[in-house]
Amino acid sequence: MHAVIRRYEGVTDPAEAGRRVNEEFLPLLRQVQGFVAYYFVDAGGGVMVSTSVFQDRAGAEESTERAGDYVRNRLAELLPNPPQVTAGEAVAHS
Repeated sequence: MHAVIRRYEGVTDPAEAGRRVNEEFLPLLRQVQGFVAYYFVDAGGGVMVSTSVFQDRAGAEESTERAGDYVRNRLAELLPNPPQVTAGEAVAHS
């Protein structure tokens, strides 16, 4: 399993960002080979964190590409700052 965590700061409208991600981005992400799970969390204070889980590294890398494209094209005004991205192999999970 591989996971990608993206931390977005300076989010201008978390509710609208969540709505768009749920309705538009998540269906795109589910098409990526090896998709396991996705969570988009409103951490408060203009911070949102996404966690994507895939069966392999290739799926995780593709998700990063799709996320970048989606944010640039559909969320730039809501997520104005580039995310901090952490990715790697899940060494423990349930």
